[in-house]
Amino acid sequence: MARYTGADCKRCRREKVKLFLKGSKCDGPKCPIESRPYPPGQHGRGRAKESEYLLQLREKQKCARIYGVLEKQFRGYYEEANRLQGKTGENLLILLETRLDNVVFRAGFAKSRDMARQLVKHSHFTVNGKKVNIPSYRVSPMDIVDVVPGSLDTTPFIVASAELGDKAVPAWMEVVGSKMRILIHAMPTRPVIDTLVQEQMIVELYSK
Repeated sequence: MARYTGADCKRCRREKVKLFLKGSKCDGPKCPIESRPYPPGQHGRGRAKESEYLLQLREKQKCARIYGVLEKQFRGYYEEANRLQGKTGENLLILLETRLDNVVFRAGFAKSRDMARQLVKHSHFTVNGKKVNIPSYRVSPMDIVDVVPGSLDTTPFIVASAELGDKAVPAWMEVVGSKMRILIHAMPTRPVIDTLVQEQMIVELYSK
């Protein structure tokens, strides 16, 4: 399966904003975007004014990178969102938010979406009692996501359990810390999705 293997911090610098791809490192003084707040490369400091198309492309790239989705899969999400009722941009974000790896990250069971994706791929979670190792698996209202009992004593979940109270959980889900369980109460809506992207620009890009 194709995946990005380069430096995550270069992605943040390319988008000129923190994408929080490295967990706690992004909050500290060692975050490269703090000392080098310009795009990577020898021409990073002196790039010309960006066109409307380039701004739309950058917004799409930012969204895909935040959720860790490559171009072909992101295009698939957009086409599905376009077929659904309602605003295409909002539908797109809802589809991305309900990915299992994002749910694990939002619940505070992983420090980053990359880490959450890895935990899911290593079969550390069940959904409604069945093991799921597909990061793009989409949760639905009334779903119950549990950590596999045999994984509760491993370091990632011991650390996560101790830090659960430090992270705000979206209103559409509930975390039962004593059981390391996630309850999905409803589908997310745009007002509660704090992803800093202008989804309408993505729609405009794909509509050309």
